[in-house]
Amino acid sequence: MEHGQAATLRGLEILKGLGCDVRILQMEGAKDPDEYVIKYGTGRFNLLIDNAISLVEFKVKVLKDKFDLENTNDKIKFLQEIAKILSMVESQIELEIYIDKIAKEYVISKEAIYSEIKKIKSKDLEKNKENNVKVKPKMIKKESNIDEATKKKENLIIYLILNYDKEITNIIRSNLIEEDFKFEINKNIIKKIYELIDTGKSTLNILDYFEDEETINHLTMLMADDYEITDVNKCIDDIINSYNKDRLINRRNEILQLIDNEKLTKEEIATLETELSNIIIKLAKIK
Repeated sequence: MEHGQAATLRGLEILKGLGCDVRILQMEGAKDPDEYVIKYGTGRFNLLIDNAISLVEFKVKVLKDKFDLENTNDKIKFLQEIAKILSMVESQIELEIYIDKIAKEYVISKEAIYSEIKKIKSKDLEKNKENNVKVKPKMIKKESNIDEATKKKENLIIYLILNYDKEITNIIRSNLIEEDFKFEINKNIIKKIYELIDTGKSTLNILDYFEDEETINHLTMLMADDYEITDVNKCIDDIINSYNKDRLINRRNEILQLIDNEKLTKEEIATLETELSNIIIKLAKIK
C-alpha cells in the first residue's frame, strides 16, 4: 500500500535522524523473519542480513519501480528524482559512493547526477534567501494534564507488546484495557494493535496502519527508545502493580468523598468504610 510505504519511509528517516544505521532487509517468500527462517533456514536468512541495503538505496529501488527506464522521458524524471534523494545526503564520502554505484547500475553519467544535485541545492539556497526562511521545529500537540511518567509507562507497554512474545502480550492484555491509556496517541496505537492481534494479523508493519505524521513520529521514537529492560517479567509485574495501585488510590479518594455525603445511610457508610479498609490493606501490600 502506497500510504503504508510512505509512512514506513518517514519512520526510517526519523530513525536515521536519531543516529541509527538504518538497513533494509529485502525478503521475499515470507511475511516475517520467523516464517523466512522456518522456510529457508538461518543460513539463507543471515545472507539476507549481509545483503541488507541502505535507506538511500532502498529509496532508489522504490523509485525505479515507478518509471520505465527504457523510455527517455521516464529516465530523465528518474534522474531528477534520484538527485532529490541524493541532495539530502550530508556526507560527501557517502554521496560519492552512491553516485558511483547509481551511475554504473543505471548507466547514467556521474557528471549528470552531480549537475542535477547542484541545481537542486542552488534552488533551495535561493529560495531561502528570497523568503528569509527560518525553519522552526514542528511542535507536537501536548496533553498537559498527562504527566511524562504516565506517557513513558504507556510507551513501554506498547514497546513490550511489539517486541516480545504472545505470552507477554496476553499478560498485558489480561490486566490492561484501552481505557487504561490516558495519552490519546497511545490509546489509538494500542487500539489498533489489539485489533490486529484479534484478527490474527502481524504487528511487525504497525507503521503501515497510520497515516498522520504525529502518530508515525511518536511510534518511531517510541520504538527507538532504550528502556533498559533487564528482566521483562519483573518489568511487567511493576507495570501491572503500578496500574493496580493507581486504581486503588482513585477508588480510595472516591470513597473518602462519598463518606462526606450527608445523604448516605449508616449502612451505606459502613459498607464504604469496609471497602476503604480493604483498599488500604491492598495498598500496603503493593511495593
